Amino acid sequence: MAATKILLVEDELRLAEYVKKGLEENGFSVDVAYDGQIGRSLALSNAYDLMVFDVNLPKISGLELTKKLRSEQIKTPIMILTAMGTTQDKISGFDSGADDYLVKPFDFLELIARLNALYRRSSEVAEMKKNLQVADLELDLNEKNARRGGKLITLTSKEYMLLEFFMRNNGKVVSRTEIAEKVWNLNFDTGTNTIDVYVNFLRKKIDQNYEVKLIHTVVGRGYMMKG
Repeated sequence: MAATKILLVEDELRLAEYVKKGLEENGFSVDVAYDGQIGRSLALSNAYDLMVFDVNLPKISGLELTKKLRSEQIKTPIMILTAMGTTQDKISGFDSGADDYLVKPFDFLELIARLNALYRRSSEVAEMKKNLQVADLELDLNEKNARRGGKLITLTSKEYMLLEFFMRNNGKVVSRTEIAEKVWNLNFDTGTNTIDVYVNFLRKKIDQNYEVKLIHTVVGRGYMMKG
């Protein structure tokens, strides 16, 4: 398993070496830049899992660096590591686009714990954004569209949400109550057939013209996507 790769931008040489050494002892891989300009260059030319910036950096400050990278569509989680610890300092850090803020002096164990939490959250988000596929049906989570056998299927917003729910639960029976709570975000009203109507809409679009059917009714229990 590859080590988590970190970009550390810190102009205080001793602290930078201390943090780099400690992170590497805990299994991270670390590149160090000593000013914001070099930090930006490294951030744009390499793929990092996490970034850690001081605020008071030469050439480009940590907050400006964060803003620039966010404007350049760099989504990598960023932690601000600084001696500036007022509430307003922290607000400025988060407003710049940072994901976490730790004040110096800091406990190294806390730094490790926060970096691991940042990485874990970003990994979970990345996993959620992966395209879904069941048999020859594909759901593009970025473009918000579906294709079956390469053919584009036009979906309404609610049909898309319902299809995503089915695909994330491929092979599992889901009840109407679960669908109501997860897709409609409401308590199930047994007096309506809204869910069944939308399932039928979806079936017409993704199953009707195909030999292999993907959405199945499980009598007395709900529905199951299987492919």
